[in-house]
Amino acid sequence: MTSTDDAPHAGPASSEALTLSQLAEMAGVSVATVSKVVNGRSEVGSDTRALVEGLIREHGFRRQRRRVKPAGLIELVFHELAGDYPIEIVKGVKSVAGQHGLSVVVSELGGRHVPGQQWIQDVLSRRPAGVITVFSGPTEEQRVLLATREVPLVVLDPAGDPGRGVPSVGATNWSGGLEATRHLLELGHRRIAMITGPGFALSSRARLDGYRAALDAAGVPVDPDLICHGDFQVEDGVVHTERLMELPQPPTAIFTANDGQAIGVYHAAHRLGLRIPDDLSVVGFDDMPPWRWAIPPLTTVRQPLTEMAATAALMLIHLAEGEPLLQRRVELGTELVVRGSTAPRRG
Repeated sequence: MTSTDDAPHAGPASSEALTLSQLAEMAGVSVATVSKVVNGRSEVGSDTRALVEGLIREHGFRRQRRRVKPAGLIELVFHELAGDYPIEIVKGVKSVAGQHGLSVVVSELGGRHVPGQQWIQDVLSRRPAGVITVFSGPTEEQRVLLATREVPLVVLDPAGDPGRGVPSVGATNWSGGLEATRHLLELGHRRIAMITGPGFALSSRARLDGYRAALDAAGVPVDPDLICHGDFQVEDGVVHTERLMELPQPPTAIFTANDGQAIGVYHAAHRLGLRIPDDLSVVGFDDMPPWRWAIPPLTTVRQPLTEMAATAALMLIHLAEGEPLLQRRVELGTELVVRGSTAPRRG
């Protein structure tokens, strides 16, 4: 029924999520209008849409629960499909999806970390069992639309804050940065450089903080000249290593925020006539399978990407089946894997 009052009505004195009719009553609009907002239709005024979406964020929205169907889909969204990182994640999601009779649809955001409007329209039209976003995340408005259509969302390896109450899966990045740097310190290195990932990324900042903490605990001052800001790209390792080795006091070891950057360090060291690990020790982060066969094999921090992806998929399926999560923020442990690219400091 359409309300004729000018002001929104007070909501029901209940902590439960609201139905369409209750939302309509509180907003002072028709049930049809609320339904259009819930279903992502465009023919609703911006003020009315903002009002309804605000009520949904505050109180929640209750539909009749549905269960995952055997022919359902998991929507797996990457900011970009490049390197070995997405391969490990797809493997983890597909292993769980297959056990539950689900297929996996993979999409890419073209390097963006926030999906566009066309993306949410496409997802809503497919009505997947759920969405996993990787190193990216939908806007608050898009999260509301997913929630109102009962499409659960899990953020994997979040680039930023996943959003209030949004389940997420990550790794112990701070501990990994700490352990990598501590390993180099124990080998006698004091001029330890770090090549970071992008500043907006939570994982990158945590790894840098772990690096700083290890140096601080060892009484080694942090030299700003030894911290190089990158973008998780191989080129970061090449460019920054060449600059670092031109310093009056160049580093004897470099810790990189991912394995790709470490391989860039290898390339630069080869150009400069430096031997790894005799002249320069290198530690990466991720433990991607190909770099175990580098010469010398790369010492790195293992990030359990396949296990993280499987965990995210399991969480998503629990949500799709209406089951509560025991934990909404999950971090899986990292582990230092010592191979041939690190050695005691010479001289």
